[in-house]
Amino acid sequence: MKISGAEILVECLKKEGVKHIFGYPGGVVLNIFDVLYDEKDLQLILTRHEQGAIHAADGYARASGKVGVAIVTSGPGATNTVTGIATASMDSIPLVVFSGQVPTLLIGNDAFQEADIVGITRPCTKHNYLVKDIKDLAQTVREAFYIASTGRPGPVLIDLPKDVTAGMSDFVWPQEVKIRSYNPTYHGNKYMINQAAQMIAHSKKPVIMAGGGVILSGASKELRELAEFAKIPVTMTLMGLGGFPGTHKLSMGMLGMHGTYYANTAVQNSDLLMGIGVRFDDRVTGKTEAFASHAKIMQIDIDPTSIKKNVRVDLPVVGDVKNVLRDLLKTLKEIKEQQWGAVRSAWLKQVERWKEERPLTYRFDKNIIKPEFVVEKIYEVTKGEAIICTEVGQNQMWSAQFFKYDHPRRFLSSGGLGTMGYGFPAAIGAQLACPDKIVIDIAGDGSIQMNIQELATAVINKLPVKVAILNNGYLGMVRQWQELFFKERYSHTHLESGNPDFVKVAEAYGAVGLRATKPEEVEPVLKEALKVKNRPVFMDFVVDWKEKVFPMVPAGAAIDQMIFDEEKEEKKLKAVK
Repeated sequence: MKISGAEILVECLKKEGVKHIFGYPGGVVLNIFDVLYDEKDLQLILTRHEQGAIHAADGYARASGKVGVAIVTSGPGATNTVTGIATASMDSIPLVVFSGQVPTLLIGNDAFQEADIVGITRPCTKHNYLVKDIKDLAQTVREAFYIASTGRPGPVLIDLPKDVTAGMSDFVWPQEVKIRSYNPTYHGNKYMINQAAQMIAHSKKPVIMAGGGVILSGASKELRELAEFAKIPVTMTLMGLGGFPGTHKLSMGMLGMHGTYYANTAVQNSDLLMGIGVRFDDRVTGKTEAFASHAKIMQIDIDPTSIKKNVRVDLPVVGDVKNVLRDLLKTLKEIKEQQWGAVRSAWLKQVERWKEERPLTYRFDKNIIKPEFVVEKIYEVTKGEAIICTEVGQNQMWSAQFFKYDHPRRFLSSGGLGTMGYGFPAAIGAQLACPDKIVIDIAGDGSIQMNIQELATAVINKLPVKVAILNNGYLGMVRQWQELFFKERYSHTHLESGNPDFVKVAEAYGAVGLRATKPEEVEPVLKEALKVKNRPVFMDFVVDWKEKVFPMVPAGAAIDQMIFDEEKEEKKLKAVK
C-alpha cells in the first residue's frame, strides 16, 4: 500500500530509533506535522524558536550519544537553524535536520518563504540533501543518519519540498548503507601504533591532551587505563572535559587561554605531547610557533583532515580513538621491563609542585557573591553529579575551571563557534535525554536573553531544568577584554539598566524564580531550586561585576605567558607584548 512522503519520513525516524524531535511548524511541513498529530511513538517538542530547536537537539545528542533530530519549515524557519547547525558542526555533534522547502517546480523562482538552505548550509554541514523524488526519501534519511553518526560526527540537513512529503509511494527501508566515497578509518595503522608506543616508552616528560574526540568515541575508559598504566598526566580541552576524571590525581584540568597554570606549564615543558581526539584550535595553542616547542607531538584522530591542520605533528595516527587507544595500550604492555613509575617519578613530582604553586583560586568576599563561589557551590550541592550546560563567556570558563567533571557527557558547551544562547535550549534537550539527571545551565545575564523564550518549552513539557544566572550587569568577557586591552572603555557592554527582573520573567512564564544577593544566600537558593520538580527554575545570582577570569593568556602570546588576578595586569601585559 502506498503511503505519503510525510508518513515515509515518520516511519524512517521510528526505524532509526528516534523518540524525540525538536521543531516548529510552518506551511510547507504541515503534511509532516499532520502525521505527527496521531503518532504515539514519537514526541515532537515544540520550541519557541528554530534556533532553540537546533540547540535542544544538539544538547540531546551530547547528553545521550544519539543523533539529535529537528524539523523546521522553509525560508526563515530554515535560515534560523544556521547558527545551531554551525555550532554542531564545529563541535562534531551528530544531528539530522529536516527543513521544509517550496514545491520542486517553484524552486529558484523566489517563491514565498523560499531560501536555498542547501547552499546556505553547505559550509557548515557534514553533508546535505535536496530530495526531489519521493522514491529517494527513505534511502536519503538512512544515509543521513549513517553519515551524521559515523566517522567524525556532524550535522546533516535534508531539504524536503512540499510535493515530496505530500506525494505517495511505497515504503522500502534500506537495511544497510554503502556509500562508495565515504569510508571512515576506524583502526589505526599498526606500524604507527608501534611507533607511538616507542615514543611513549622513551619519553621522560609526556603529557596527554584529551579532546572532544575521546567523548564522542566513548573512549574515556581506555584513556584512563592508558594514563594510569604509563603514568602520564592528562590535560583536557574545553570539549574534552569529563573525558578523563577531573578529580583524578593525574588530571591537570583544562589547558589553553583560561587553562590552569600547571596544565599550560606542563605542556610547554613536555618532551612528548599526545593529542587525542583534538584539533589543536587557537584557544588551546596560543602562539602556535611557541606551542609545545620542546616536545614531539603525536595526534590521534579519526578525521585525517584534522591531522597537522594547525600545528606540526611528528606522528599521526588516523583512526577511531577508542580502537587506537585499545591497540596502543596492548602494545605498551608488550614492552618488557619498563618501570613506568620510576621513569615518570620526577616528572609527576614536578607537575604536583606546579599544582601547589598556583592552584585555581579567587578572592572570597563576605559582602558580595563571587561567580566562582557559585560554581563551587553548585559542585558541592550536586556532589558533582549534575549535567552542566553553559552559555558562552565568563560563565563558560568559570564552569570549566571550578566544576570537576568525572564523567563524559556531563559538560555541554559551545566550544568551536562560541554561541551565546546555546546553554538553555541545550539543557532542555539534555533533560529530555536524561530525565533522571540534574541538569543545570550556568548562564550570564547577557547570554540567557538570547533564547529566554524557551522557558515556555521547559514549562509546558514540565522539565525541571535549573538555570544559574551569574548576573554581573555586563557582557562579562567582552568587558574583561575592554578593561585589560582597551583602557576600560566599556563600549556597549553595560547591561544592568536594561536587564529584566529575571525572577519576574520566570514567574511570568510559569517557572520558579529565586534570587541571591549575598554569599550566605547562595547555598539555600541552590537547595531550594533542586527541590522543585516538574518546573524550570531561574536562579538570579547577583555577582561581583569586576570579577575577571584568570589565568588568562593574552591573544598572540604563548600559553605559558599567563596573567593572574593577584598581579598587576598592566605590567604583565606590557611584558607579554
